Amino acid sequence: MSRTRPYVIGLTGNIACGKSLVLRALAELGAETIDADQVAREVMSRGSPVLEDVVLAFGPEVMNPDGSLDRRALARIVFSDPEQLARLESIVHPPVVELIRRRVAESRSPVVVIDAIKLFEAGLAGDCDEVWVVTCKPEQQLARLMARDRIGEDEALLRIRAQPPQEEKVRRADRVIDNSGAIEETIAQVRAAWEALPIH
Repeated sequence: MSRTRPYVIGLTGNIACGKSLVLRALAELGAETIDADQVAREVMSRGSPVLEDVVLAFGPEVMNPDGSLDRRALARIVFSDPEQLARLESIVHPPVVELIRRRVAESRSPVVVIDAIKLFEAGLAGDCDEVWVVTCKPEQQLARLMARDRIGEDEALLRIRAQPPQEEKVRRADRVIDNSGAIEETIAQVRAAWEALPIH
């Protein structure tokens, strides 16, 4: 019997644990991928109503001179204050979720992967047939985040602590991809999980 909708995998995990690596591997295997961060950038693009709401909420210092969002300035505000982070999410999550759901509904791919660090918090986990969580060791996470975003240890720790513990996501996962080892080991886990999907 053919499916009338894609098989949806929710991909999540805390910051700098390797979701992008897993997402690329799934794309190479044939999945359509939706990156919630990219969708958020779209809904907060220059001149958008969502960006206007963000600037109203957090002040003109979160806007660049060219009218685009100053992501680093916004990050400094929200990652140091849980209330401000919740405020940002209340503005951004609804339009992001709406756009993601529309893209899933319009997809012609047999498998769609939603990559979202806030998959559970945004209410998207219920849209998924299964949820994969990418994990790594805390010291790897810290080093990767500092290198990736070119930030100091204090700022990196603020961002990490702004998220729920990794164990919380693992408990709710259907599948865990351990990205603590070599890239080849992670890719092998992704391939095995892909082959186990009930679509083959």
